[in-house]
Amino acid sequence: MLLTQTGRVMSRKNSLFITLEGGEGAGKTTLLEKLQQALSEKGYEVVATREPGGTKLGNMIRKILLNRDIDCSIGNYTELMLFLAARTQHIEELIEPALEAGKIVICDRFNDSTIAYQGAARDLGVDKVEQQCFLACHGVLPELTFFLDLNPEIGLERTKKINKDSAPQGTVDRIEAEKMQFHQKVRSAIQQIAVKEHERILTIDAERPAEEVFTVALKKITETLLNKGITANV
Repeated sequence: MLLTQTGRVMSRKNSLFITLEGGEGAGKTTLLEKLQQALSEKGYEVVATREPGGTKLGNMIRKILLNRDIDCSIGNYTELMLFLAARTQHIEELIEPALEAGKIVICDRFNDSTIAYQGAARDLGVDKVEQQCFLACHGVLPELTFFLDLNPEIGLERTKKINKDSAPQGTVDRIEAEKMQFHQKVRSAIQQIAVKEHERILTIDAERPAEEVFTVALKKITETLLNKGITANV
């Protein structure tokens, strides 16, 4: 979406920006892959991406942020700025051009994660981090968000069964390695955001089977596309 100078939100007519949010192991990657396949089969042009990532610079920053064995410390504010730097590049290089071209963009994590992880769990301040996210995005914001809500204890157990970014199965990255209290704060923060932004965010119980989560999400996307008058390129 594009914010006008008056602060009102103006949707790009023929595109849709969707984000997936949730804690570790909530099933965002699985949902992303299923939605991309289903929408592509229907004839839509879909860009599936993730944060941090999506660009060469973003992937380099991702390696720094998630590598728990990196031989240097990363301060909380530094961590925030690295996430936002990756996001700004992501928007300029990939997301905004795709939206301008009338494509559907689905992104694994975006502002809500930053507000929850750095603003709430890192105690940098939810309002302060939200403002920083707004500046970094220069008006490019999601129109639809799915929050995959899951108990962190279950989610972290799931991550041990996943091979992530070529890491051996059973290992955890620098963020996943945080204490349970950290992950509980993340969940609580996203839950609060979902209540506040209920028109944009649809909460889905991520303990449900992946196929059920996918069905709910696809139904909502289909309704949104219909309401916006967006048809497939078939």
